[in-house]
Amino acid sequence: MILTVVLSGVNSILLILLLAVYGKIVIKTKAVHSIGLMVFALLLLAQNLLAVFSYIDMDLYFGSGVVPYLLGISALELASLVVLVIVTL
Repeated sequence: MILTVVLSGVNSILLILLLAVYGKIVIKTKAVHSIGLMVFALLLLAQNLLAVFSYIDMDLYFGSGVVPYLLGISALELASLVVLVIVTL
């Protein structure tokens, strides 16, 4: 479960980075597409922060069988965000 929390934390950091990049683009160009990307990143960041909170606070309620699935979800999201950061920068 600790690795899942770490991956979700890294995902949150990447989303904050993307929010900053998209924010700079919005300030410079007022592009509507970038505003949409900011909303998307903000909602995904909220989901990640809620996930980290729930993984830590509700650890006793998660059975050991679900942990690999939660880890897989976080790992896939991390891979997706890494690709998005590479493409964006």
